[in-house]
Amino acid sequence: MANEWATFGADLHLELRGPRLRAGLMDALREAVRTGRLEAGTRLPSSRTLAADLGMARNTVADAYAELVAEGWLTARQGSGTVVARRAEPRTAVRPPPVSSPVLSLSRPAAPAHNLRAGTPDLASFPRAEWLKAYRRALTDAPNEAFGYGDARGRIELRTALAEYLSRARGVHARPERIVICAGFVHGLMLIGQVLRNRGVRNVAVESYGLGLHAGLLTGAGLGTPVLPFDERGTRVDERGALASAGAVLMTAAHQFPLGGALPPDRRAAVVDWARASGGFVLEDDYDGEFRYDRQPVGALQGLDPERVVYFGTASKSLAPGLRLAWMVLPESLAGEVAATKGAVDWTSSAPDQLAFAEFLRSGAYDRHVRAMRLRYRRRRDQLVAAVAAHSPDTRVSGIAAGLHAVLALPPGTEQAVLRSAAWHGLAVQGVNQFRRPTVPPTLDGLVVGYATPPDSAWNGALQSLCRVLP
Repeated sequence: MANEWATFGADLHLELRGPRLRAGLMDALREAVRTGRLEAGTRLPSSRTLAADLGMARNTVADAYAELVAEGWLTARQGSGTVVARRAEPRTAVRPPPVSSPVLSLSRPAAPAHNLRAGTPDLASFPRAEWLKAYRRALTDAPNEAFGYGDARGRIELRTALAEYLSRARGVHARPERIVICAGFVHGLMLIGQVLRNRGVRNVAVESYGLGLHAGLLTGAGLGTPVLPFDERGTRVDERGALASAGAVLMTAAHQFPLGGALPPDRRAAVVDWARASGGFVLEDDYDGEFRYDRQPVGALQGLDPERVVYFGTASKSLAPGLRLAWMVLPESLAGEVAATKGAVDWTSSAPDQLAFAEFLRSGAYDRHVRAMRLRYRRRRDQLVAAVAAHSPDTRVSGIAAGLHAVLALPPGTEQAVLRSAAWHGLAVQGVNQFRRPTVPPTLDGLVVGYATPPDSAWNGALQSLCRVLP
């Protein structure tokens, strides 16, 4: 149970002097935390209550709270009020320790005040009412056999709805019998890795930057992961090097993760030509294909050759990862093997969720939701770019034409120091080099900033914290 504010017990004796009331209030609260009169976990009164007690405007108190949250002295969660941050314990030194000090890790808050990690959508915007309507309609119309084990490929209702949607929205050539529903991209990649290994494939080439988890899954399947080179135009797909020994290649062609940008047309054609000539496969991760802002949507690579490209899609970014809904559109030569492999382990999304998603797609609710979120995320992105330009005009922001994150370039050699500073300020953010393959030289420094996750109430504070740690 959090400690209560002084109004309900101890007197803090906040003395506010001078015309700058907000600055005086902030100084008084900092001093109370530093000296231990406000212990970690103490819950503060609402801005309305404190404003009435102190005889000042509510906005003055609210602004002071917001700035102290951004500085890491306080934390604020919707529905839980404002509390003293866990890291803000009494200490003799007024200034935080240097970023290189090992003491820093002992002083970080247990949980960050602001989350700007990439990879998660705005969960508060999940369309609960529309999803509930779709769920009710789907359950009302569901045949009894839908509650059995069913087809390993997934419910036919969802595969049919996806075939229509993917053709219309992403340019994917899909037929229901070629679609396999899975419980997330990771699940699908595990299945493909096992099938490729059983076929005698030894290596799957990967991009220079990407999630280590994905390369690790391929390694766990007994596959090597040679690395494709990277230049200013994105991933290079020369037939020499990594592709020469590979039976498949894993790519984020429409929006490279995490550096951003689409694979140029000549390289899209080149990697498909390689697959045709070698008999290999392109594993296309279209993880946020619905979110395009400043340019026309880039169609899925699968449209160039449905028999050489395995298309992966997911509802994790467009709706919510907790649904565990994803899909593969497979070449005819792989569809049966993947379905058989999936059926052997019987790990899948629930049939009622599949039926609800099928209804959500057919009713047009999914299209409406994606359009609304596209506007919301574009507004967030624009606010991020504007804040960085105002505070740090020399910082280049890239990868912003699509997706849910941006890349902020940092001066060479500064990434780790900036990340330590961010942790001190209660800001969770990732560095570019976190996604660099171990064999790739460290030539880039930067922050990968996810702008979808923070709730509206914390967004301005998250931006302020981010700007504070930029060089």
